[in-house]
Amino acid sequence: MAITINIYYHGTKDNIRFFLKEMVDGGLLSEIREEEGNLRYEYFLPLDDQETVLLIDSWESQEALDKHHASPLMSKIAELRNKYNLHMEVERFTKIENNQNDLKFIRK
Repeated sequence: MAITINIYYHGTKDNIRFFLKEMVDGGLLSEIREEEGNLRYEYFLPLDDQETVLLIDSWESQEALDKHHASPLMSKIAELRNKYNLHMEVERFTKIENNQNDLKFIRK
């Protein structure tokens, strides 16, 4: 079952941007996207809140997510979060699969 996690990073405007720059320029973003089981790893900047960035992080399974959390990449991400004093809010979702009550509201 696919798992999607929304992570809202909060910090000062400049720190959010510096964090994102290091994630991209340091190759961490690419490395995470190449991990087995990763479906999506994308950052979004809200138009009305320059001190927040949203990460949408999706994995094929809990096992794939657990491997990611145990990888050396996680300690690098944690170091950057600490370096830029970012704080997090987390939401977790699972994919709607064959639930007719939910699917009838989704236009494909």
